[in-house]
Amino acid sequence: MTATDDRADLGKDPARVSGMFDRVAPAYDRTNTILSLGNDRRWRTATTRALAPIPGQKVLDLAAGTGTSSVAFAQTGATIVAADFSPGMIAEGTRRHGDVPNLSFVEADATALPFADEEFDAVTISFGLRNVQDADKGLREMLRVTKPGGRIVICEFSHPTSALFGGLYGVYNDWILPPLAKLASSDAAAYDYLNESIKDWSDQPALAARMRAAGWTDVAWRNLTMGVVALHRARKPFADESGAQPGPETAAASPR
Repeated sequence: MTATDDRADLGKDPARVSGMFDRVAPAYDRTNTILSLGNDRRWRTATTRALAPIPGQKVLDLAAGTGTSSVAFAQTGATIVAADFSPGMIAEGTRRHGDVPNLSFVEADATALPFADEEFDAVTISFGLRNVQDADKGLREMLRVTKPGGRIVICEFSHPTSALFGGLYGVYNDWILPPLAKLASSDAAAYDYLNESIKDWSDQPALAARMRAAGWTDVAWRNLTMGVVALHRARKPFADESGAQPGPETAAASPR
């Protein structure tokens, strides 16, 4: 069976999605930089600032891929667990960054995390939640392994806030990205799926609502690159909190 025959689709079969990431692991970071026109570095920097890990904290970086963001988190002195359900990504990350202090790699499924309740001070996931077959279950699992008062930061593709810019972004995704992916990637079919998954994904208010439904509180988001990407942040409530969640009209959102 060829990679095209076994291409991941919006059904998000875990074996197919994992296999797809296994195949693209060696060139994944370079391809992302090319296809994002270099914006991936800015998005990672914004995520690190939003997460703001400090020494003594334990942080789960889920869907960590080759660990590019995990390394930046570990440089703050926090203990970082880089988890991904792709063995190929874990192997590539371990090969590149296995000697980085405070950083370890673990194979893990976002819907059944192999960690104890309330194990982490914070959890983050970048460009991975939309690839989880049951993203809502994944959000609940991330809540489970986070300590009360702990934080979540989600960096994910979203919906541009300007109709004009959204139109230009659509032209790029539909007409420029596919041939560019064929030139830059080792598996162009994988990027066909990834492009489809971006179009199918929740917009900013919808993801915020899903986070609140999973049990997160103080949900807010900040747009990056005019909404092409959004950083969603939230907190796990303490047991003695009322559990009241802010509605969409009161959830803090910044257009920056």
